[in-house]
Amino acid sequence: MTSAPTDNIAKRIAWVTGANGLIGNYLLQTASQFAPQWRVRAVTRDQFDLTDFDSVRREFQKDKPAAIIHCAAISTIAETQKNPGLARKVNVDATMLLAGLAADAAFVLFSTDLVFDGKRGNYLETDAINPTTLYSETKAAAEQAVLRNSQHVVVRTSINCGVSKSGTRGFDEQLRSMLQKNEKMALFVDEFRCPIFAGETARAAWELAGKKCAGIYHVAGAKRLSRWETGQLLVQRWPELKSRIEPGSIKDFSGPPRVPDVSLDISKVQRVLSKPIVGLDEWMAANAG
Repeated sequence: MTSAPTDNIAKRIAWVTGANGLIGNYLLQTASQFAPQWRVRAVTRDQFDLTDFDSVRREFQKDKPAAIIHCAAISTIAETQKNPGLARKVNVDATMLLAGLAADAAFVLFSTDLVFDGKRGNYLETDAINPTTLYSETKAAAEQAVLRNSQHVVVRTSINCGVSKSGTRGFDEQLRSMLQKNEKMALFVDEFRCPIFAGETARAAWELAGKKCAGIYHVAGAKRLSRWETGQLLVQRWPELKSRIEPGSIKDFSGPPRVPDVSLDISKVQRVLSKPIVGLDEWMAANAG
C-alpha cells in the first residue's frame, strides 16, 4: 500500500480572513516562507461577507480548509460603539461559526491585550481578563467560543506597526497621519503596551498553526513601552514630525477611561518559536532605513 503523495498535503488550503488588514496582509506576504505546506486563500469582503453565514458555509464546504487564521474583526473601540450589533455579529458570531466549521482544522483567532483592565501589566495567558469596553468584551467572548475546542489557538497581540494596503491600519501609520494634521500631540508617559512589527506577528501565527499548538499565546513585542516612548521611536523615521509630539498623562485625558498597562508576558510563545520576538526598538534598529 503506497502512501499519499506529499504534493497533496502541500496543496491543502489555509484561509486568512481579514486579508486586507495589517496583520492579514503580512500573513499573505510571509506564507511562502513560513507556511509552504498550505495554499493560502485571502478571504476578503469582496469575495464573501463573513456575516452572510450561508455564504461562509458554502465556501467552507467548497475549500475544506485545513487551517484558518482569523484576523477579520471590527477592530476599534470607536467602530464597535458606533455599531454594536454589527460588532457582535462580526467579532463573536462569525468567529463562532468559523471555529465550529473548522472543528477538525487548525484555527487561530487574533485577539487583543485590551481584554485586560490594565491595572497591573505584564499579564500571563493564565491571568483573569476584565474587558472594559464593548470592543474588548466582544473579543473576550470570541476567545471563549474558540477555546471550547481544545485544539484551537487564541493569539493576543498588542499594537502592531507596519505597512498596510490602506495606509491606515498600522499604529505607526495612524500616528503619522495624526501628527501631519496636528501641530502638537500629547503621548501618554503612563500608558504601556508592547508594540510589535506586524511581520513578526504573522510569523508567530504561522508557526503556532503549523506546530499544532493550542490554547492562548501572547504575541507582542519583547519590550514594554509607554505611548510616549513608542512615539519617540517612530518619529525617528520622520524627523520633520518629531517636534509635534510632547509627553502627556492619562490623568489629564478627558475622554473615555484608558487602560494604563496592558503589557504582555510573552515567555510562553518565546519557548515555541524558532526565533525569539524582539522589542520594537530592537527591531527598528535592525531594520533602519
